Amino acid sequence: MKIPHPNIRRARARGAAMILAVLMLILVGSFFRSQVVRGTAWALQSDSNRLRVLPVPAPRGTIFDRYGRIIADNVPSYSVSLFPAAADSIAHTLERLQPILNLSEERVETLMESFRRSRRQPLLVKMNLADDELAVLEELRAEFPGVFLEMRPRRRYIGGAALGHVLGYVGEISAGELESPRFDGYEQGMIVGKIGLERQYEERLQGIHGVRFAEVDAVGRIVGSLQGQAARPPRPGDDIHLHLDLELQQYIHEIFPEGMRGAVVALNVEDGGVLALYSAPSFDPSEFVGGISRERWQALNEDPSLPLYNRAVVGKYPPASTWKLASAAIALEQGVISPTAFMPEACYGSYRFQGRTARCWNPSGHGHLNLAGAIAASCNVYFYQLGIRVGLERLVEEGNRIGFNQQCGIDLPQEEAGDFPDSLDWWQRVHRYRPAENEVMTMVIGQGPNSQTPLKMAQFYLALGRDGSAHAPQLFRSAGNGPAAGAAAAADPGVPEVAWELDLAPENLAALQDGLRQVMSSGTAFRSQVEHWDVIGKTGTAQHSASQDRPHAWFAGLAGPWGGAMEIAIVVIVEEVAPGMGGSSAAAPVAAKAADFHLRRKYGMEVSEIQTVAEHQAAGIPTPWAWNRMTTLPSLDPANAADPADAADPAGDPYPADPRP
Repeated sequence: MKIPHPNIRRARARGAAMILAVLMLILVGSFFRSQVVRGTAWALQSDSNRLRVLPVPAPRGTIFDRYGRIIADNVPSYSVSLFPAAADSIAHTLERLQPILNLSEERVETLMESFRRSRRQPLLVKMNLADDELAVLEELRAEFPGVFLEMRPRRRYIGGAALGHVLGYVGEISAGELESPRFDGYEQGMIVGKIGLERQYEERLQGIHGVRFAEVDAVGRIVGSLQGQAARPPRPGDDIHLHLDLELQQYIHEIFPEGMRGAVVALNVEDGGVLALYSAPSFDPSEFVGGISRERWQALNEDPSLPLYNRAVVGKYPPASTWKLASAAIALEQGVISPTAFMPEACYGSYRFQGRTARCWNPSGHGHLNLAGAIAASCNVYFYQLGIRVGLERLVEEGNRIGFNQQCGIDLPQEEAGDFPDSLDWWQRVHRYRPAENEVMTMVIGQGPNSQTPLKMAQFYLALGRDGSAHAPQLFRSAGNGPAAGAAAAADPGVPEVAWELDLAPENLAALQDGLRQVMSSGTAFRSQVEHWDVIGKTGTAQHSASQDRPHAWFAGLAGPWGGAMEIAIVVIVEEVAPGMGGSSAAAPVAAKAADFHLRRKYGMEVSEIQTVAEHQAAGIPTPWAWNRMTTLPSLDPANAADPADAADPAGDPYPADPRP
C-alpha cells in the first residue's frame, strides 16, 4: 500500500479541518439563530402548547334606583367549559359530564351545535354550578381533560317579578346576535341583555373581559388549579342610576289586583322620569340567569295571560273616558269652548246629530253642566256637543299633533305607537267609506279607532300636571362609577327635551285640573280619595271586542301636596274586570294608593295600611276630610254625583262600585 506524502496528508488535514470548521460555524449559527434570534418565538410556541388562554367575564354594571338602592348587581358563581378539541372528543366529554351536571339531551345537542359554529372558542357547558357539582368536578378533574372551571359574575335581581318587565333579563349570546353589527367584537359564551333595560343599555353595562391562562399537559389536562392564573383582570361595566323608585315598584306589585292583568305607569311631573312601570302578570328575571329550561320557557310563552308581554309600553287599549281630557284640551286650545261655558242642550240621557242618536251612560241625564262638571260626571252628551264644535277633521289633526299615533320615546327596546287615524282618508283606506261628521261623537269620548298604551296616556296627563308640555318618559337618570364613567357622564342625556306642548292658557289648565279634582271630591272616584294629598284624575271603562261583558278599567290622574304643584302622574289599567266594575272600583284605588305611598315616602311620613275612603269605611273609621272637600270645592248636583244604582246599594254604601264609562 502506497502511503501519501506527508505534505499531501497535511493538505488533506487542513481541508478537513476547514470543512469541520465550516460545519461547526453552520451548527453554531443555527444554534444562535434558534436560541437567541428566535428564542422568544420558540418560547411563545412552547407556552402556547403549555398554556390555554381563557376569557374572564367582566361583571355587568350595577343598576341603582333614584335613591341609590341596588336593583341589579352581581354575585360570584362557578361555570364549567371545555377547551376546543375534536368533535368526537367534545361529544364524549359531554356524555360523561351529563349525569354529573344534570344535562338534558336537548342541552347536549344545543352545546354540540354551538361547538360546530365556533370550534376555536371554549365551549361554555353550564353556569351557576351547585356546590355538589363543583365538588365532584374538583375531585375528578384528572379524568376530564379539556375541562376547566372559572368563577363568573352571576346577575342578581333584587326586586324579583316586580321589576321583570323594566329590567328584562340576560342570557348567552345567540348565533344571530353574533352576526349582528351591534355585537361586533362579542364572542360565543358572552352574557348579554335580551330585553328591557339590560338590552337597552347593553353596551354601557357590558364590561371588558379579562384574560386568564391555564397550564395543560401533553394530553390537554389542566395542571394545577382548574381556575388557571390571571393575566389581565376584567374591567366591570358602567353603573347606571334610574329615575325608578324600587319601593314604589314593589308596592304596586303587592297591591295590584291578584290574578288580574293590566299595567301601571307613574311619571315624575318635573322631568318625565319614570317612577314606576309595571305590567301584570310579570316574570322573575332571575329564572333566566344561567339559562332557562326549555320547559319553563315554553310555559311562559304558552301561558294565556302572557307574562312576557309588557302591557305598559306595548299593550294598546281604547282609552275610553280618560281621553275626554284630550278632547277638552283640544277644544280649549282651539277656542271653541270656555271653561265656564254650558252646552246649548242639557243632558237628558241621549243626543241626536245627523240622524244618529248617541246615549249617555246615565239614562236619566245630567242636566246642564260646565266643563269641570262634565268631566266629573263623565257626561257623554256634553262631550258629543263639544266634539261637534271642534269637528272631526280638526280633532284628528290635533290628536296627531299631540302624538296619539306616535311613540313616547321611552328608553326601552320595545314600545308601540298608539292607533289613531292620521287623517280623514284613514276611514277610506281601512273601511272603504268617507266618514260622516257624526263620527266625531265616537272619537270624542275615547272610543272608535283610538287605542293607546298606558305610557302614552301617562305622558298626556303629565302635560296636564305641568304647563301643558310633556317630556319623553325616561328610565335612565345618570351614569355611575366605572371604567368609562367620564364618557358616560358626557353622554348623559339629562332631562329629555319637551316632546310636545298644548297651547293652553293657565286658566284653561286650571279648569281641566278642577274637573279632575271634582272626579275625586264628588264624582266617580270619590271612594279613592286619600287624606293627605291632592289626588285628581279621570276614570274610564272601555268596551272592547274580545269581551263585551268584561270591560277594561282605567284611571289616569295626578297627585301632589294640597296647595302645591302636581308631583306624580299615574295611569292604571286593569283588563277585563268583572261585570258591574269599572275604573272607579278597579283602577282608581290602585292609583290613589300608589300615589299616597310615593308622596308619604318622599316627605318622610309613615305609610298607612288604610289609605282610601273605601278602606276607612271598611274599617269603620270616619272620613270627615273627604266630606269637607265635597262642600268646599265646586261640586255636582247630588243627584248626578253617583249612579242611580248607588242609592239602592244593599250595604247602604252611598258610593259603591261605579259602572259608568
